Amino acid sequence: MADHDVTQDDDLADFTVRSISLLGQVRRVYVSGDGPGVIVMHEMPGISPHVARFARWVRDRGMTVYLPSLFGTDGALGDADSGAQVFRRLCVSKEFRALGGGESSPITTWLMALARSAHRECGGTGVGAVGMCFTGNFAITMMLESAVVAPVACQPSLPLDEPGVLEISDAELTAVKERLDRDDLTVLAYRFEGDKVCTRARFDAYAQALGDSFVSRELPDTAANRDAPPFFAAHVPYPHSVVTVHLVDREGEPTATARDEILDFLVQRLHGHADSDRSTDAHANRPSPDRNLL
Repeated sequence: MADHDVTQDDDLADFTVRSISLLGQVRRVYVSGDGPGVIVMHEMPGISPHVARFARWVRDRGMTVYLPSLFGTDGALGDADSGAQVFRRLCVSKEFRALGGGESSPITTWLMALARSAHRECGGTGVGAVGMCFTGNFAITMMLESAVVAPVACQPSLPLDEPGVLEISDAELTAVKERLDRDDLTVLAYRFEGDKVCTRARFDAYAQALGDSFVSRELPDTAANRDAPPFFAAHVPYPHSVVTVHLVDREGEPTATARDEILDFLVQRLHGHADSDRSTDAHANRPSPDRNLL
């Protein structure tokens, strides 16, 4: 994969920009790669260079990435003021339930339709769904769509005002649990121990609702990259984004191990087998996902 500088705006030139119309709504979606589909849902303040880097990692493991533009300026690193403006708009948006739990954000309906479309286009056993921060919970709600078979929730942060409450209705949560049990599936979930918006209370609530199907990872705060871009330095001054801003891209780092576990999980769920490239000597000492993830 060609290197892209995550400290500069990203032109996303290696993605195909598509206008995808579903359920009467048209959204811009960046698509790249071959193989089974993975919906990567970006965090605040938008499709940042760090989010694009993660999407490329998914693509380069033999999957087709669908990166829908949900808010913010596509490819922008984002400064503190513009990011804050995006945040304020989302807090009153009808598509996102930033405050108050007990109901899924309406935008998840469109994202599930995107998952169905991606499965039709790409084939395979199903599609993956990776959510982050504002969209982290969406990966779990999207299990209501049968095409989604590999959900990953990175620092699910909604609702912002109730740390121990879930952004999903009781009926939907029951249906997700039944689906996970029936199809022998699991949800991977990640957070930093000291995260102030994705709290331990939220993970405990998911674990109580989903049981062993909710496979959580809590990383030490000391594992986070401290060189954060302006928006995060000003508004998220603590470890938060496990596979993007706060990831340390170096062998043996806990965040790099988490990223590799996610990629392995997606490959094995969507391709139905381990990636042969990962069994070379260069990866011989890298931890494998737990057996109960697969």
